[in-house]
Amino acid sequence: MSTRTLGMSEEVWRYLLDVTVQEAPLLARLREETQKLADSGMQISPEQGRFMAFLVELLGVRRYLEVGVFTGYSSLSVALSLPADGRIVACDMSDEWTSVARRYWAEAGVAERIELKLGPGVESLGGLVAGGAKGSFDLAFFDADKESSLEYFERGLELVRQGGVLAFDNALWGGKVANPAETADSTLNLRALNAKACSDPRVSASLVPIGDGLLLVRKR
Repeated sequence: MSTRTLGMSEEVWRYLLDVTVQEAPLLARLREETQKLADSGMQISPEQGRFMAFLVELLGVRRYLEVGVFTGYSSLSVALSLPADGRIVACDMSDEWTSVARRYWAEAGVAERIELKLGPGVESLGGLVAGGAKGSFDLAFFDADKESSLEYFERGLELVRQGGVLAFDNALWGGKVANPAETADSTLNLRALNAKACSDPRVSASLVPIGDGLLLVRKR
């Protein structure tokens, strides 16, 4: 997947970065380090990171949940915009990738605000529910295995407060969701997620064409 908004020209993307994103030097350094990895395409775009930081301010987020940390660009973007009492629960499978995230969290002075849970995302969310965290998060971001998208949707609704927001990355999946010939499990599950979010009476939803598509779901 691309690390900039799908279909955006280089010229427009550079304008967006220079004028509106104003990427912090530490975030830029993390992005540049991540681009050297074989799986660099899993990193969100800088304009999406800025948009998520804006959501933090807009929603008054104090408790943020993330499933799929990778090297930490999204969590760091959010952490830098949280109020002093803000806290993050970050879930990922990889100790190797999150070791990069932990290094940047420490450099930014936000490591003490972030609780990292290593293990399968669905299991980590189940543990949070069982531990009494229902309705305690303001914003939850999912950028992990797409095959579990519908499970993340249901667990996410349990864990965010009324008026809280779920955000699902890769909702456009490089355009595959719009191609009927694409039938991989990941694509089918993302299609089902998009359809569910836009028809479920418990929520209101909007698919924002930033990055690879960001599905925003507000709990009613």
